[in-house]
Amino acid sequence: MSQTSDSCLDKWMGREALAEAMIPVIGRLYRENNVVTSIHGRSLINKSTMNILKAHRFARRMSNTELQLEETAPLLNALAELELGAAAIDIARLTEKYRAEGEGASLDAFLRTELADIVGKRGADNRTSTDVVLYGFGRIGRLLARILIEKAGGGHGLRLRAIVVRKGADNDLVKRASLLRRDSVHGSFEGTIRVDEEANTITANGVQIQVIYSDNPATVDYTAYGIKDALVVDNTGRWRDAEGLAQHLQSKGVARVLLTAPGKGNLKNIVHGINQGDITDEDKIVTAASCTTNAITPVLKAINDKFGIVHGHVETVHSFTNDQNLIDNFHKGDRRGRSAALNMVITETGAAKAVAKALPELQGKLTGNAIRVPTPDVSMAILNLNLSTSTTRDEVNDYLREMSLHSQLRKQIDYIDSPDVVSTDFVGSRRAGIVDGLATISTDKNLVLYVWYDNEFGYSCQVVRVMEEMAGVNPPSFPARDVVAPIAVLEAANA
Repeated sequence: MSQTSDSCLDKWMGREALAEAMIPVIGRLYRENNVVTSIHGRSLINKSTMNILKAHRFARRMSNTELQLEETAPLLNALAELELGAAAIDIARLTEKYRAEGEGASLDAFLRTELADIVGKRGADNRTSTDVVLYGFGRIGRLLARILIEKAGGGHGLRLRAIVVRKGADNDLVKRASLLRRDSVHGSFEGTIRVDEEANTITANGVQIQVIYSDNPATVDYTAYGIKDALVVDNTGRWRDAEGLAQHLQSKGVARVLLTAPGKGNLKNIVHGINQGDITDEDKIVTAASCTTNAITPVLKAINDKFGIVHGHVETVHSFTNDQNLIDNFHKGDRRGRSAALNMVITETGAAKAVAKALPELQGKLTGNAIRVPTPDVSMAILNLNLSTSTTRDEVNDYLREMSLHSQLRKQIDYIDSPDVVSTDFVGSRRAGIVDGLATISTDKNLVLYVWYDNEFGYSCQVVRVMEEMAGVNPPSFPARDVVAPIAVLEAANA
């Protein structure tokens, strides 16, 4: 083995050691201080050494250089000494800010100034806890459960208290727990799950979930289980209008309802990052729109804000879902009766029209259609847009890349320019949509964008963000602002 190879391996092992040492510090900050650490939105809670190294590597997409553990490890250790109150802290952005604005100050002095609002408040959390009930426990319900359990922390914020299902068999509870534990698409549950058949509970990573059997949303007495003022998340899709969903409000212990599907009538369709500010205390029922609407609306807003959209067409290449038949059989919908596992199936989508509910300035400007394909998860939206302003492929890609890293839409928009990515690479993405930069086509005022999205997990993350907004349980976030305003810099350069 050459000296160069030895040096590479030694450097790698040194980085591994630093990442390993970070794990208990991340854990203590989370358990003792209610501090959630991340790297550009990638949570570090309960992550392995390799996950931490990969998160640091990911940061090169921002500055073309990897985030150095030699910088983040001391920063984490310094955070642990500050007796912080509850917060969400992005250590990558904080490190960048210290590098750019520290002005010779010690790391400790910089952090005490930057985090002054929470220094010395050891674990203090002003958020009130909100009980959550998942009504339905299918694909989205189980993923919501995984995310809520992951974010349980010290019990503040959203508290998963119960799931409501129709009893399917004598061993129903065991089967429900097994489906939570194992998933063919998203892999095994990270943690431990215990079943108490006598109490009818599932306990996952210390979170006790009451399983309630009912087929009537208006007659459940949640207060009998100690649940009060609950946010009920309806995952069934059975009721989509205000009248149907209002049945939940007749049950004791329910305060508000969120539908994980597009709503009908005058219900507010909320796409987090776009119009969550429209939610008021008076809104007892809101919807989280559809997975496709969540994927495309942030990207469309970004493009419309900068270039203007005259009109466009959205073509969705969507993984098959449970409402299709595995083999040919009767279905009330056109074409959906044909085998989902064997066919591409042209079907309708309301996503293009639904965008306007969250983004009124695009009212009447979009058409849409969908093709269901034989894959179990991850879909793609092809946005064929006619713009008000001429642009180039590089300008669009640079703009969307910066939006994914520095804008208010960074939790919704991701960007990638790898030449070999395919749909399975985006399973588990926490962003609403991922722009594939290498597929971008731009000719004068005509623009075609390809946006990947995990129509299950990415959408579920968006739903949880809406839930946090409804409950008012978002912790303070640091750093409060970026080092620079990259979009403004780009616009100045393009002026």
